[in-house]
Amino acid sequence: MMSQQTSVRFIEESKADPATTLYDRIGGHTIVDKAVDIFYRKVLNDERISSFFENIDLVNHTIKQKKFLIMMFGGPNTYCGKDMHSAHSHMRLNEGHFNAMLDNLIETLRDLAIFEDDISEIVAVANCVKDDVLNR
Repeated sequence: MMSQQTSVRFIEESKADPATTLYDRIGGHTIVDKAVDIFYRKVLNDERISSFFENIDLVNHTIKQKKFLIMMFGGPNTYCGKDMHSAHSHMRLNEGHFNAMLDNLIETLRDLAIFEDDISEIVAVANCVKDDVLNR
């Protein structure tokens, strides 16, 4: 975990360089890896959405999720999975399901001490795929 002084310097440097990606600002692969693992532990314990994950290969799923998020946050693109619409079309997801995922994501990011500005940007990224996830 970063010290207060280090974290202040880190955020000042990242704001000073507009070319810094979200991926870099939040801590790169290490943080995405931790975040996805924590996130899915929360999701599996969330009665609003846990049933969607009962019959999937969670190890394979989290690997794909990590690659997808790294790409979406501006890191190296190694994602080769389905597009969001195709991946979710059979699930009949609704706004409540999407919001439950966002709740768990935000809680996870706060657990990892991600800056609120970066959390807001991550939520915006998630909202960019919302219509595809909800098959609209």
